[in-house]
This record gives sequence, structure tokens and C-alpha cells, in this order.
Amino acid sequence: MLFGRVRGTAVATVKYPDMEGMKLLVVQPLDKKLEPAGPLAVAVDVVQAGAGDLCVMVRSREAALAMQIHTFVPVDLALVGIVDELTVKPDGEFDFTLKEGHVKYT
Repeated sequence: MLFGRVRGTAVATVKYPDMEGMKLLVVQPLDKKLEPAGPLAVAVDVVQAGAGDLCVMVRSREAALAMQIHTFVPVDLALVGIVDELTVKPDGEFDFTLKEGHVKYT
């Protein structure tokens, strides 16, 4: 998985038939320090992200599997999550505590 920041929208007048109605967004891939890592890319949005949102992206076959209805579409990059909160720890440091939530862990 990768991080990316949404920079805008892309418009395609001709699409693969199973991609009708899917929103395309222009994203800037980011490294682990949230700095630009490479050129802008176009991704399919399955989480209703907006401009400026920090998102989680998947590539390759995982991107095609992220589509809601059709799982065999020519998609190479998809936004699968919007980051609400991000805590970056120094390399080698982990926090294994589980936050209280709806699911009981055994």
C-alpha cells in the first residue's frame, strides 16, 4: 500500500465500458515522510475522496479487485482509504496496544 495526496480530478471522455460512472482523481504519491515520491498519477476513487485528502492507494491486481461491482477492469491504481489520523514513529519503534472499539479481541 502507498500513501497519496489528491491534487484534482481527471476527465476521460472514453472509458472501458465497466468503468462507466467511476471517478478518476489525480494523486501525488508520497513517501513515508509524506513528501512527493514520483510523478502525478491517475487513480480510480472507490472511497469518495476529495481534493487535498491523504489517501491509501493500492496498485496492480489489488487495484482492480478494489472495484465494487466489476473486479476485472484495466485499473492499475485505486484509492481504497482516506487517512483520518496518522502517527509516525521512529524506525524500529512499534506500539502493539489495541484501542477499545466495537470488536472484541481474544
